[in-house]
Amino acid sequence: MTYLETLKHPVVARLTLIQFISYFGTWFSQVAIASMLVEYGASEMAIAYVFMMIMLPAILLAPISGWIIDRIAFKKLMQFLLLVEIAMTLLFMTINSLDQLSLLMFFLFIRSLAASTLFSAEMALFPKILEGEMLKNTNEIHSIVWSVCFAAGMAVGGLVTHYFGYNATFMVDVVLYIIASIVLLGLHISLKPVDHTESAIEMMKSGFVYLKNHKKLLHLIILHSSIGFTSFDTLVTLLADLHYKYIIAIPLAIGWINASRAIGLAIGPLLFSRFINEKNLHYFFVLQGLAIILWAFIQHNFTYSLIGIVVVGFLATSLWSFTYYLLQKEIEAKFLGRVIAYNDMIFMTTNIAVTLFVGYMAKLGMGLDIITIIMGSGFLLTAVYYRWFRGRYTL
Repeated sequence: MTYLETLKHPVVARLTLIQFISYFGTWFSQVAIASMLVEYGASEMAIAYVFMMIMLPAILLAPISGWIIDRIAFKKLMQFLLLVEIAMTLLFMTINSLDQLSLLMFFLFIRSLAASTLFSAEMALFPKILEGEMLKNTNEIHSIVWSVCFAAGMAVGGLVTHYFGYNATFMVDVVLYIIASIVLLGLHISLKPVDHTESAIEMMKSGFVYLKNHKKLLHLIILHSSIGFTSFDTLVTLLADLHYKYIIAIPLAIGWINASRAIGLAIGPLLFSRFINEKNLHYFFVLQGLAIILWAFIQHNFTYSLIGIVVVGFLATSLWSFTYYLLQKEIEAKFLGRVIAYNDMIFMTTNIAVTLFVGYMAKLGMGLDIITIIMGSGFLLTAVYYRWFRGRYTL
């Protein structure tokens, strides 16, 4: 089944369009946030803490968001979450100095809470209406859309931020979220409602018990979380401030490095996804790790770094979508919302740990190339872990 055949499904097609619009807006404004932090003189750890706020909601509120996803109709929930993202993005425009960093972190936390819940709701919805190759393709389309939006959003966002300023970038972001909300109005989903008779506390508890009794799911969650070793936001911001600002303006450097990475993320599935399977997945983890380590040796040079980050992106999307697919097909339908939320919690925990590691090690004086090598080595360890997992469980 081709991607085009998959997109003929009306729900997949409309949700893909909504994803494209909203993801583009998210990455579009992220360049403005990163550039603003550098201009205001934020420290390495301050930058790390701000990016941590983007990931923290998925960790702290996973049990609650999982319960919400399993109880509230998808379309109503999605519309509300888009409205929250609009409100928080408007509030970004009130930030004008480093003294308001705590407010920026709060606004980011709330917007990211809405975004992560929306994402988990989508990933819990797809297994309810799709299966087999259709589900696998939808995951890959989702990750390709994310990558294309990451590339285009970062590149265009860097240009708009550089020439028109932060507020103009945030206003464009708001308009995009409004368009996504309008497109959502035409979404029609026919799902048999699941009758939950448990209270919120009982549902959260039963979700934990379900995971505890299904160790295979826990291992799949850990495997998926390893993709968090590609959490490069803080690293790229520090590289722009340390090396690239002498070549190009910081907003443009951040935008173009991330855009180059996303080109690799978008092209990668078209080249490699057909070859990845349960038997050879560990080899692709090794290749991903080696690509990151190679990038470490050339990232000080802006031109070479652009090329290297494209190579780094080739496998990340395919690894993300395939490990997510392995997890989705193992979860019982009535637990999908909660388990997916817990998965995103662990995934974001890895992202935060990597983000804080980068910021803290940079503050201590460790070279960014050494930090990058350590991040790449995480995938080599994951390959070993997957070999052990395959020897113990059947997929």
